[in-house]
Amino acid sequence: MTRPSRVGDGTDTTAPPLSYAVVVPTRLRDTLADCLGALAAATGAPPDEIVLVDDRRGPDHGDLGHPLDVLGDLRARTTVVRSGGHGPAVARNAGLRGVRTADWVVFLDDDVQVGPHWCEQVVRDLAEAPSTTAGVQGVITVPLPGGRRPTDCERRTAGLATARWITSDMAYRADVLREVGGFDERFRHAQHEDTDLALRVLDAGWGIRRGRRTTRHPVRPADRWDSLHDERGNADDALMVRLHGPDWWYKTASPRGRIRAHAAVTSAGVAACALLAARRPAAAGLAAGAWTLGTARFAWKRIAPGPRTRYEVDTMLVTSVLIPPAAVCHRLGGLWRHRTARPWREVTRSSGPAVPTN
Repeated sequence: MTRPSRVGDGTDTTAPPLSYAVVVPTRLRDTLADCLGALAAATGAPPDEIVLVDDRRGPDHGDLGHPLDVLGDLRARTTVVRSGGHGPAVARNAGLRGVRTADWVVFLDDDVQVGPHWCEQVVRDLAEAPSTTAGVQGVITVPLPGGRRPTDCERRTAGLATARWITSDMAYRADVLREVGGFDERFRHAQHEDTDLALRVLDAGWGIRRGRRTTRHPVRPADRWDSLHDERGNADDALMVRLHGPDWWYKTASPRGRIRAHAAVTSAGVAACALLAARRPAAAGLAAGAWTLGTARFAWKRIAPGPRTRYEVDTMLVTSVLIPPAAVCHRLGGLWRHRTARPWREVTRSSGPAVPTN
């Protein structure tokens, strides 16, 4: 493949103007209007194309309504495509298919708000990218409430500010995305599909760098069970191990998950129940003690840095009991489901491309 020539370094005055598209997958959350409004208000050269991916499940829900109105003049550059509610990887590939001519594709989440000078900054970020660089990540800021400690949900969201390669604001060369086959659509949750893509881009010999554009990621209102729902991502952990090896945590400088601790706590709980059924109360008591200690340590680790309100403490206690077995079940399901998984590029070559090849 011919590498793209460097643009904007002062050495090629005949290079065509840099073009970029913005892809925003959405399930029409309340945050979408704020996301698009911030994009429309940002100073600088606007995106040549905007592709909104309606990822709601079920039959046609009609148009996106009010969020499109806030785009103003950018509405004429906007295309809406549907992806059927199959997860963020499928949605972003659908968005990529909707991009017609842009050199770069910038992925935004529908709950972020780009900075006031974002369009100007993104053009600078992309123009300064060396010809060997395929991706440029934006700088994510997460505003946390003042006057109190952050909740568990707020702390998890704050982790996005230091995460690598996340698609809250991530730009890639369009031809490189097509070269590597786009996002791996077997990642069905908003977890690791962006990391997997970045590793494949790096393995293909390209570089990824951090830009200087800024994007704000507010903490959205949390459901009490959000942390429990997040454990579905353990199935995607199993796919990452299959595709990139057990050391993928180190390759990506990601925090290692708690699956081993969760497995130990869950095993102790199962053992306690089995021993009690077998009429071995002494051994059952030891196993129950191990389960109680492990669960209490996990709960306190989540409670201690938080605001310690009654609602927060109750939520942490209940979910700390439920999370370990949920995590183990999802991991075992992922190990079984992905036991024969092949690299995504091999899948797309044998079953047809997930993204356009020209």
